[in-house]
Amino acid sequence: MATKSKAQKKSKLRHAEYYDFQNIQDKLYADSLKGREFKNIVTMISLPENIRLAYRNIKGNHGSKTAGTDGRTIKDLEKFSDEALISMVQRKLNWYKPQSVRRAEIPKDNDPAKKRPLGIPTILDRLIQQCVLQVLEPICEAKFHEHSYGFRPNRSQEHAIARVYQNIQKTHYHYVVDVDIKGFFDNVEHGKLLKQMWALGIRDKKLLCIISAMLKAEVAGIGFPEKGTPQGGIISPLLSNIVLNELDWWIASQWEEMPTRKKYATGINRNGSENKGNKYKMLRDYTGLKEVTGVRYADDFKLFTNSYQSAVKLYHAVTGWLKGRLGLEISPEKSKIVNLKEEYSEFLGIRIRARNRGSKSNPKFVVESHIREKSLSKIQVNLKRLIHDIEYPGYGKRAEHAAVSRYNSYVLGVHNYYSMATMICHDLHPLAFSVHKSLQARLTQRLKTAKQAKKRKLNYYIPDYIYKRYGQSQQLRFVRGYAIIPIGYAKHRNPMARKRVINSYTPEGRDEIHKKLGANVDMAILHYLMRNPVLYQTVAFNDNRISLFCAQMGKCAVTGAKLEIGDIHCHHRQPKRSGGTDEYKNLAIVGETVHRLIHATDPKKIRKYFDELKLNAKQLKTLNKFRSLANVESCLYDVQSVL
Repeated sequence: MATKSKAQKKSKLRHAEYYDFQNIQDKLYADSLKGREFKNIVTMISLPENIRLAYRNIKGNHGSKTAGTDGRTIKDLEKFSDEALISMVQRKLNWYKPQSVRRAEIPKDNDPAKKRPLGIPTILDRLIQQCVLQVLEPICEAKFHEHSYGFRPNRSQEHAIARVYQNIQKTHYHYVVDVDIKGFFDNVEHGKLLKQMWALGIRDKKLLCIISAMLKAEVAGIGFPEKGTPQGGIISPLLSNIVLNELDWWIASQWEEMPTRKKYATGINRNGSENKGNKYKMLRDYTGLKEVTGVRYADDFKLFTNSYQSAVKLYHAVTGWLKGRLGLEISPEKSKIVNLKEEYSEFLGIRIRARNRGSKSNPKFVVESHIREKSLSKIQVNLKRLIHDIEYPGYGKRAEHAAVSRYNSYVLGVHNYYSMATMICHDLHPLAFSVHKSLQARLTQRLKTAKQAKKRKLNYYIPDYIYKRYGQSQQLRFVRGYAIIPIGYAKHRNPMARKRVINSYTPEGRDEIHKKLGANVDMAILHYLMRNPVLYQTVAFNDNRISLFCAQMGKCAVTGAKLEIGDIHCHHRQPKRSGGTDEYKNLAIVGETVHRLIHATDPKKIRKYFDELKLNAKQLKTLNKFRSLANVESCLYDVQSVL
């Protein structure tokens, strides 16, 4: 799970570089940091490179295959030509009126019996929301508070948990105010949200009208909402962070950002943040302020303090502030004050408390955390289903291997995420016993240990990623030679705090995330391809052409030679007349002469192009594969036979 998330974040940065939109986002971020106002944002949203980038970012999402009220998906959009799609989005932005939103309900993670309403916009409205998001996000990121972690670039649950652990173990804040906002997404006031955007420097009235129209889009079968941000929209997480950003800064103003008459000596922490220890010491010694810090992930947030009296005051203060300032109410049943020395507090699927590892006379409180009981129950149910799939995988060995791979992928995701819990081994031990019994009962004849496989001289295979992490485990089992990851073989890993330098909108921050793309691909050629799409071809074709140029490092798929402007051709492996599509896997980037040779049927021309290219045996083999797929006349498809 974590690996996939990181890959997606990297790919979004790559996409912005492909489409030459990174410089615009960098400038928006820098200007926002300086407090500048933005009055011409819709012009940037309407740029062709922003629209192409938006298409690239949404086409890989699972949600892009879900239809809205118009019944269309990403498959319908990719049939448009590049020019037609850009023109359609630009026209719609001139006078934006969203189509109705399809309502769907999904089970809540914490209570499957209850349903969470989702609003699914049409695919074109989702594309427009992505266009808006790509321009608004850098502006807002410069203004958002450091202790907010949900639905923001380069931030994750791991960073939020790391901050919680730091507050408990290093800062010794052992009292927590758990605040649960009642129906947050359904109760956001539209007028207040637009005013908050104005306060952030977003002063483009046309854009504010577009955002207002998105918020008030008709929900099919229900009507026009008067408040709330629809869950399911691409831009909704950003809007919810804008609403609660004011809460983040208000909490910080009570202690962390309290101004002092002089600047006390500071240092830099290991993660790059400013060390304010001297300032806090002065505030403790000479003021009666309540110590408080917050950690927020979307609408789930906690306030940490050092005494019960302060926690009580903070509980009432934040309740009144949310009601008076944002018009939001808290849920009294779910909101409470927790003494972490005596009770657990739940956050992001983990139960956390402070355990005394010292003595009564010299206490030393450290973090103790467990997997939440509901999460354990859900893991057990999912594992039973996945084991059943292995027992009855369908027809053929491939189906069985696919079922084992799904099981391994899920177990690996559980280990990657819940390794943040200090007691993960203790929590998974009973579950491991139950799963082992289930595997033995359901897969009696197929399940083998490594020793049993060796004794019977059976072939078995352990992929590298499993061997490195689980190769020493005695719990490792094999189903017809395929390794099964043991659910009980897990160990705690300290969650890592976020490095402050990491930032999607500064060159230094991106260098920390990935190596520069320019070292492998000529960015000037890449941007030329982006600005000069192949006329009358679909948006999918032109988008995949850019992807292939980067994937092939700007080299020909046959000769491996570096390609220059004017010599770059995107070839359909299977021609469209034979049922080929504009999908990525059906395309290849080749040089002009190679492209001519692939389709040549005249022996004289074949000889001419071959003499010009001087292909070796390996290149010739690749060429003949392309010619075979292209259905060149059977008597001439093999170049070697002509030569």
